[in-house]
Amino acid sequence: MYHIYSFEKLDVYILARKFKIDIKLMSRLFPNEERFDLTSQINRSSASISANIAEGSGRSSNFDQAHFTNISYTSALETIDHLNTALDMNYINMEKYTELRINLYSILNKLNALYKFQINNKDTLKKRV
Repeated sequence: MYHIYSFEKLDVYILARKFKIDIKLMSRLFPNEERFDLTSQINRSSASISANIAEGSGRSSNFDQAHFTNISYTSALETIDHLNTALDMNYINMEKYTELRINLYSILNKLNALYKFQINNKDTLKKRV
């Protein structure tokens, strides 16, 4: 059996992990000429959301964790811009765009709540167990 880390139990991490896969599957439908541009950018920014939650969880203070939560938040905002481009270029339809934006809105709200918790409890050292 393997160890489950505390960040893996966070709703925001679970949602971000699923969102990353949804973006990867969607971006496979982009034109080949976008492979090194929009496809790469949207995959990296969406992957950065969950990756920074994971990386921040390894930091010893809530203040350091909050820094990585903030990076996750800004990566989600960057992903919005890439989704807007995909919509503008007609690579995705409005239905898919709306679905992804609703999911991203939920992630952003949860990241904001996590950040506020971390900042308000900045003097607390976390357990590494």
